[in-house]
Amino acid sequence: MIAADGEQLGIKHIKEAIDLGDKADLDLVEVAPNADPPVVRMMDYGKFKYQKEQARKAARKKQVNVNVREIKLRPKIGDHDFNTKRGHVERFLRGGDKVKVTIMFRGREVQHPELGERLLRRLAGDLDELGRIESQPNLDGRNMIMVMAPKKVAKEEEEAEAEEAPQEPARRSGSRRERAARS
Repeated sequence: MIAADGEQLGIKHIKEAIDLGDKADLDLVEVAPNADPPVVRMMDYGKFKYQKEQARKAARKKQVNVNVREIKLRPKIGDHDFNTKRGHVERFLRGGDKVKVTIMFRGREVQHPELGERLLRRLAGDLDELGRIESQPNLDGRNMIMVMAPKKVAKEEEEAEAEEAPQEPARRSGSRRERAARS
């Protein structure tokens, strides 16, 4: 038998162990049923279950869920459209999500996979400070796929910048008409 504070009380008869538990207003919990003789511990079992549940909830809060977002491109994409898609990928990476970038080939475009790979490498090069390539560009049927993951450093820097930035915008003095009259 083990006391609530961890002190070994030695081998006790079952009735004596139950009496000790009742006097201390604690439960007897069997911790080693296969031992000879079985080992029991005096504890508040309700409190023990509560602490285990709280520890499990805390572990779940610390767990990070990573979403995989997907962006689809074509090999003959224009510069403006490419910049727009790059902006989406940048936003996803800043948000802590992984990004699956897919180049879709149509018709004879699949005969020139180097165009798609060049486009993916260009995207990865542009976003080098925010993310890293998790899986290299790979041709899968008529699609070329690359996965990018956010860098940890970029997230920490962004949080530091957010702390340094003023929390509330500066207030303008006077009404709109007064400001117009002053200028």
